[in-house]
Amino acid sequence: MLASITYALTGQDRYFTKTGHIDFFSSTPVEDIKASNEQVTSFLDIKTGEMVFSVLIRSFQFEKALMQEHFNENYLESAKFPKASFTGNVVDPEKVSWDKSGEYPVKVKGRLTIHGVTKEVEADGTLIVETGKITGKSKFIVKPEDYEIKIPQVVRNNIAKEIQVNILMYYTPYKPL
Repeated sequence: MLASITYALTGQDRYFTKTGHIDFFSSTPVEDIKASNEQVTSFLDIKTGEMVFSVLIRSFQFEKALMQEHFNENYLESAKFPKASFTGNVVDPEKVSWDKSGEYPVKVKGRLTIHGVTKEVEADGTLIVETGKITGKSKFIVKPEDYEIKIPQVVRNNIAKEIQVNILMYYTPYKPL
């Protein structure tokens, strides 16, 4: 996917990271499950507000190896659906003073693809502008059933119906090779 989007995102208005961070948290009375991924690739075009993410599902790390195995083999089926992605836009990017350090609340809208299912999503976030870099943060909810992720009845009470997802990106100016 990144090869297909790279051509559109070149120039000084583009920011990039390949070490973004996504984690998710599921909490139930039976069990808490947390996983994190430090291998998230993302582009941000400050002129148009275009924002894209791509994450390898197998790169999520869990505290327990068995959870990670079940996540990849039984739930997200990472051999069949190796990536999750987001393609969208910062709503009203002109409201962010890209040349002035500060913290700016934003709304992001776009298409989130998980487990081969694509849904329209909208999330609140924050962009922190500093000299030569931009930090992006967001928290939102994902429902496994919305993405046709089947949870076996035997463990249904172990996995929350709503999963909190946290995003943290450290963008720097994109420099094409």
